[in-house]
Amino acid sequence: MKKNLFLVVLFLFPIFTYGELFLEITKGSEDPYRVAMIPFEGNSRVSKQLNDIMRNDLIRTGEFSILDEELLLPVKIINDELVFSDWKLLGIDYLVTGTIGNANNSLDISYEIFDIHKKRKVRSSKVFGIPNQIRQLAHYTSDGIYESITGIKGIAATRLLYVNEVKDSRFISIYKLMLADSDGANEKVLLSSSEPIISPSWSPDGKRVAYVSFETGIAKVFIQEIASGKREAVLSQDTQISSPSWSPDGKYLSLTLYQDGNAEIYILRLRDRTLTRMTNQFAIDTESSWSPKGNKILFTSGRSGSPQIYELDLRKLNPKAKRISFEGTYNAKASYLPNEEGVIFVHRSNDGLFHIALKYKRENFIRVLTEAKMDESPSVAPNGNMVIYGIKENDLSMLAGFSLSGAKFKLPASDGEVREPAWSNFLR
Repeated sequence: MKKNLFLVVLFLFPIFTYGELFLEITKGSEDPYRVAMIPFEGNSRVSKQLNDIMRNDLIRTGEFSILDEELLLPVKIINDELVFSDWKLLGIDYLVTGTIGNANNSLDISYEIFDIHKKRKVRSSKVFGIPNQIRQLAHYTSDGIYESITGIKGIAATRLLYVNEVKDSRFISIYKLMLADSDGANEKVLLSSSEPIISPSWSPDGKRVAYVSFETGIAKVFIQEIASGKREAVLSQDTQISSPSWSPDGKYLSLTLYQDGNAEIYILRLRDRTLTRMTNQFAIDTESSWSPKGNKILFTSGRSGSPQIYELDLRKLNPKAKRISFEGTYNAKASYLPNEEGVIFVHRSNDGLFHIALKYKRENFIRVLTEAKMDESPSVAPNGNMVIYGIKENDLSMLAGFSLSGAKFKLPASDGEVREPAWSNFLR
């Protein structure tokens, strides 16, 4: 137990900006949708900002190729109908146009999407906000474009949590709980402490976060409001606590406690702080996560002799853990895909390296999805199409991600190391 306690700096609303993550696209899809985006009419400065953000949002999914601006053609309208033929000759699948309006201190964005091959308009929509919300409005527009073309909800307007560790002038670690847009921009500090912060987790409504802090020398689970910065300790133990995970209804946290000297899975009812023990095994049980319907929990256990993934069916009285991973000697940190058709987890391959892997329920084998040496802490986007995780590169921790369609990206930090990412739910 540490005896020396240090001051914790808590940033209250308004939250202050601290640096940026830098998005690096490392690979795109082999057969993307080919899209031409005409710069939106209106305020040229705002138009450029919108265009840059939307291009980044769509390319990052790995499913889009955006035509270079210098190759764009004039938009021809004859008898109130778009002339599609020129765009078809360019090999374009979809055309996006739009206008920007200002009225009563409101920024109004109108946009249209045209299917070049079917020669028809597929979407006409509007997004409203205030001038200092350009990034948010761009993300909303990107999500509208993504959903109109793919039929899947976009995740540009979602947000990320992660832990940033930096060294001060004395080379002492400072831990920061960070919040950022899904592309790594607009980074903000939620909490700063000289003691570790671990296991950040989003509430289902995106208004609160849960995490474990050691700021008083013992482990405490805090719940903190994003907007106000107000926070409350909901569990304090003179022992180890880790991996709080929200139930889909926001009424419970599953977590790992070492109350009897061994790691076990518990469920904390937030209404009255009641703890219910869910496992009772000689081996370590940890890293729980809920199914989207809230009727099952995944967790990691060493009860078979090596770390493997198990599942508890909460609909049953005194449920027994069911092993669901069998390939390899190490599988851990699992979470369900949003539709429960599979799980994402950390897998150690035959070369001894740790990768992010996927196993569909209908398949008897796993798919290794990453190539780095030390991949960890995967978090799945709410649409199930993208995963963000931690990697080690040149002995530094940073974030990376991929789409199931083949795109890859990195999010190195401007300062320090970043780890334990958590992807929010849809926020609108």
